[in-house]
Amino acid sequence: LYKKATIQFISASQKIYDHVAEQTASIVGKPHKSLHPFDTSDKYGFFFATLGLMIAAGGGIGGGGVLVPIYILVMGFSPKNAIPLSNVTIFGGAIANTLLNWTKRHPYADRPLVDWNLILVMEPMTIAGALLGSFLNKVLNEELLVVMLVLLLSCTAYTTLKKAIKMYKKETVAMIQEKMEKEPETKGLLQKMGDGSAQEHVEQTDVDEVVPDEKDVVDLKNMLEQERNVPLNNVKALVIMFVVVLIVNVLKGGGGFPSPLGIQCGSISFWVANAIMLGWVATVSIFARSHLINKCKDKARVKYAYVEGDIEWDERATIVYPGICMFAGFFAGMFGVGGGIVKGPLMLAMGVHPSVAAATSACMILFTSFTATTSFMVFGLLIPDYAMVCVVVGFAATWIGQILLGKLMAKFQRNSYIAFSIGGIVLLSVILMTAQSLVSIAEGHHSKTEGVCG
Repeated sequence: LYKKATIQFISASQKIYDHVAEQTASIVGKPHKSLHPFDTSDKYGFFFATLGLMIAAGGGIGGGGVLVPIYILVMGFSPKNAIPLSNVTIFGGAIANTLLNWTKRHPYADRPLVDWNLILVMEPMTIAGALLGSFLNKVLNEELLVVMLVLLLSCTAYTTLKKAIKMYKKETVAMIQEKMEKEPETKGLLQKMGDGSAQEHVEQTDVDEVVPDEKDVVDLKNMLEQERNVPLNNVKALVIMFVVVLIVNVLKGGGGFPSPLGIQCGSISFWVANAIMLGWVATVSIFARSHLINKCKDKARVKYAYVEGDIEWDERATIVYPGICMFAGFFAGMFGVGGGIVKGPLMLAMGVHPSVAAATSACMILFTSFTATTSFMVFGLLIPDYAMVCVVVGFAATWIGQILLGKLMAKFQRNSYIAFSIGGIVLLSVILMTAQSLVSIAEGHHSKTEGVCG
């Protein structure tokens, strides 16, 4: 019975594999070669992909801007194959990043490294922006999109690397001051200066100090205790949001993707389905805003002490930052790149601590890449044998890259390395995407605007 069941399982798996391969070939056109035999282009492609992933690992931004050009230029995949394979590679890396970051703690507070409040604010509006941007991606000329993308990423790389250099200089000054404090000649002088300022500070606080209410003290203690653990309600809300978006997206279909319900692209039902998705993520965003504003008021009441890199989610912040995230998602959807390459630099610009920004970005990528990978599987755009290798490569390269960067940060005590990782991978994306576009133009591959349902 065991032998018979094994044979039936292998036979069924082979049939599924063949079916997916046929679907891929029918959608893409000319099929790519199978993984075996493993040729030179595969070796070089996975080698360069591994290097790119190891650089991107510390910043938690995925690296899709690097992977897609590598898969097209080095391994010879068509864009319709390269993008899904890039996404499934990023999904493998996101799993590794999330597993490594899950147990890590915030550098300045006793709470998880991943900022789930930040995810709850950023993800809904990023998805809304991406849905809107994806329509422009279909109707705008590809050459125009590439020029706009290169300009956007160039500015992003510049601002991120500029911030990284500023952080590096600040860390250097702090190290010099720490070294001076340990020297006997300067230690006494610094202590005298410190004693005076400390006494002045004590006298000032003694005058202004207000005795806290006993209930506020208890509430603060409970709040800090709750922060020590992952907020499962936030996680549940995000999971439900993504599941609903995924189901509606698959059921509505699109240009080249038949709807299981028979919904025609461009029909009233098609646009109603898109409106439902936008309305759904807007509803989740409103819920998140209300939840965080109430928490911010409670923190103000109990005199909650924010640490460096924390964001006070008041009425203004819960409007401004989600609006910026929607703008970032819009560009991500319009240019067909992952949100991590936009959200990572965005969080640094918001003043989030680099370690928190990297871990939070990686966790967000896990949600988005899983959703996209599932869609690609449903629509038969993933080449099965390459997809399995890509997941393993993404997981292993990201795992090794993050561990190596962690050791470097621990040795040299520099969080700026994360900012350099993010800025470096964005700059590398600019170079490779420009090269890919030039090669495409040189080969005479000019695209036409096809419309939303083209």
